[in-house]
Formats: sequence, structure tokens, C-alpha cells
Amino acid sequence: MSDAAQNEQTKLLATALNNVAVAFIVIGVVTPMTAASFGVGTALLLSWSTVGFAVIWFCAGVSLHWIGRRVLRSVGP
Repeated sequence: MSDAAQNEQTKLLATALNNVAVAFIVIGVVTPMTAASFGVGTALLLSWSTVGFAVIWFCAGVSLHWIGRRVLRSVGP
């Protein structure tokens, strides 16, 4: 496989990881906080467990983003 093809596959992998990271943050942080702020009846109440839940999802998203950045280090010139 050529270097150009390998670089493109690496970029696609990093992009996929970053997209999943964004989804984790939206699902676990943005959605519950938005639902709670708009007073949605089925929203989780703002409590320490809700904050812990959001922190776990946020950390998972940041970790996936960091892995994507590490993957990009293998892209050559």
C-alpha cells in the first residue's frame, strides 16, 4: 500500500474517533444539561449522580479525541 493511501486511512481513523468523541460529549453532557435547563419532564434532575454521569461521558469523549490525535502522529509528509 502506498504512503498516500496509508496516510488517508490514518486520517479517516482519526476522524472517526473524533466523531465518536463528539457524540459521547453530546449524548452525555450537552443533552442532559439542555433537557434539565428547559425543564423537560423526563430529564434527569441535577444532582451529584447526574454530574458524575456527565463527567464520565465527557472524560470518555476527551479520551477518544486524544487517541485520534495520537493516531494522526503517524501521518507522514
